[in-house]
Amino acid sequence: MVYISSWHDFQDAAEKLYTKSPVKTRYVIKWRAAEGKLVLKITDDTECIKFKTQSSIFLNRFEALNLSLMEKMQNKRAAPIVLETARAPEAARASTPQPAAVQSVPAAASGGVKKKKPKKKK
Repeated sequence: MVYISSWHDFQDAAEKLYTKSPVKTRYVIKWRAAEGKLVLKITDDTECIKFKTQSSIFLNRFEALNLSLMEKMQNKRAAPIVLETARAPEAARASTPQPAAVQSVPAAASGGVKKKKPKKKK
């Protein structure tokens, strides 16, 4: 087992290893909370590469590697995420069906004061 010190070298080697033998390749992630260490390991039973870090900077890179490997495993590209707040209000209203008649419903009372129970007489 070889620890690779450069992230880019590890990412390239991991993607090449998966491309070479996708059926046999395993990807293991270990988080050691006591040490604050992240260890990534990818192997196909003949070749094994590892990467370890204690830096939080690598979390975004780690997420990008996971996304890349998942795309290869599913054999498709990830669809871009579109948030509802990003659309224009007019377009949002036009695509949302409007009810024929809207009835006003009284709002439920909230925040009332609890009554104290009377003390029991002995």
